[in-house]
Amino acid sequence: MFTLLHHPFCPHSRFIRLVLGEYGLDLQLAEERPWERREDFLVLNPAGTTPVLTAEHIPPIPHASIISEYIDETYGPSRGERRLLPETMQERIEVRRLTAWFNEKFFEEASNPLVTERIYKRFMSEANGGGPPEAEVLRAAKANVRYHLAYIGWLARTRNFLAGDRLTYADLAAAAHLSAIDYLGDVPWNEDDAAKAWYARVKSRPSFRPLLSEWLAGVPASRTYVDLDF
Repeated sequence: MFTLLHHPFCPHSRFIRLVLGEYGLDLQLAEERPWERREDFLVLNPAGTTPVLTAEHIPPIPHASIISEYIDETYGPSRGERRLLPETMQERIEVRRLTAWFNEKFFEEASNPLVTERIYKRFMSEANGGGPPEAEVLRAAKANVRYHLAYIGWLARTRNFLAGDRLTYADLAAAAHLSAIDYLGDVPWNEDDAAKAWYARVKSRPSFRPLLSEWLAGVPASRTYVDLDF
C-alpha cells in the first residue's frame, strides 16, 4: 500500500494519482499544505513540495518525475502494451520531453499561478503569502493557457495520443494540469476542438474518477469539470 502526501489541487500530485490509478495500485491519500512547511513533511522532502510517495521498505520518494520513474521501473515491464513509458529509446525520449513540458513549463506558466492565486492563497496566512489573487498574474496565466492548449491541439491532430499511438505519461501529465485549472473554469475549450476531444477521452478513463469527485468548499467546480460530454 502506497501513501501519497499531496494536495488535491496540486497538478503534480494529480499526475501521480492518475499514474497509480492506471496501474491499479492501492493508494492512501494524506493531504499536505506545503506552504505550512510542516517539520515532519520537510524531513520527507526538504524541498517542501508535493507530492511525496511513501511505502514500507522504501525511502520516501519526492517529486513527480522521480516517482513516475520509480513506478515505471518497478511496475512498467509487467504491463506490456499498457506501459506508460514505452520501451524504445525514441518513444521514451518523446514521452519524457512532453511530460517535462507539462510538469515544468505548463506548471510554471499556467497551472501553478492559477492554482496558487485562486486556491492556495485562500488558505495561506498573510505571512505565507496569502490574500486576494493578483489580477496581473491571473491575466498572464490565462493567456499562457491558450498557448499551451493550442500546442495540445496540434499534438492531438497529428497523433492518436499526445506522444504517439497510445496513452503515456505525457497524456496523464497534460490532463492533470488541465484538470486543476478546468475546475476553476480557466480552460477555453471552445478554442480548440482537437484538444477538447483528446481531453474528453482521457477524462473518461476510470483513473480520473477520484479527481472529478473532489470539490473544494467555497470554490464550486466549473460546468465542464465533471461533464464527460462537455
